[in-house]
Order: sequence, then C-alpha cells, then structure tokens
Amino acid sequence: MDDRRLSDPGLGVDVKFTPMDPPREFDVGGDEPIRMSDCARIELDPNEQVTFATDSGAEYDVARKSWGYYATPSLNGRLPKFGLRAALVAGPGSRYYVFLIERGKEQDCQRYMDAEGHRIVRWLDNTPDLESLGARGGSL
Repeated sequence: MDDRRLSDPGLGVDVKFTPMDPPREFDVGGDEPIRMSDCARIELDPNEQVTFATDSGAEYDVARKSWGYYATPSLNGRLPKFGLRAALVAGPGSRYYVFLIERGKEQDCQRYMDAEGHRIVRWLDNTPDLESLGARGGSL
C-alpha cells in the first residue's frame, strides 16, 4: 500500500490519497450481513474539500476546517441541489446516524432500514423540519 499525492497544478491542491490495495473487507448489519470494502483514505488540510459523486450525478462534499469538518453541504440548500436528502436515523441499540439518501432511491433505503431495524427520526433536508429541532443559536 503506497502513499501517493494527487495533484492538479491548476488548483494548487496536493491531496494525500492512500488506496487500500487490497481493500479491507468487513461485514456490517444484522441478520443478513453486508460485505463492505474500505477502499481508500484521504487526508485533507484545513480549507480543503473532496467531492464524492454517483453515476447519476448526485454529489457529496466533505470540507476540512481547522476545527474539524463540514460533514455535508448545507442540509436544506446545496445537498438537495446535489440530489441527496439528509435524514436523522435511529438504529438498534440507541445508535443514531445521518443518512444521505439519493433522490429517487428512497424505496431502496427503506428496504435497507427495514432489514436493519432503522427508522427515520426526522428528515433534515427542509427548513421547517430543521427549525422544529430547536431554537436557532447556541454555542459550544
């Protein structure tokens, strides 16, 4: 497994990309395990971003900041424009997740959630649902 730097001179970005060759494989899920493959590691410096894209054109950005990450584009702005719907999902064992569901694939996701014992707590892709989660403001 070699480290390599991917660079686009036009962007002035030097991203550290480590492919997992072969990918690390592991099972997740409940009664019918799903085989996952951990394919790569990407390290970002503050104020760098990577974009993941699907064959259908849906996109998902992750941006690194000095304090951590913007884990998604704006939930009720750019993310839906990129073809993804965010949802707060409760799983077995009091675990909570944020799912990004490709628009038009909601039924596929529902079948997965039914099989795994997950349920949508709240859609996070529209302003009314987001504002119903609590008052705006606050600090750390």
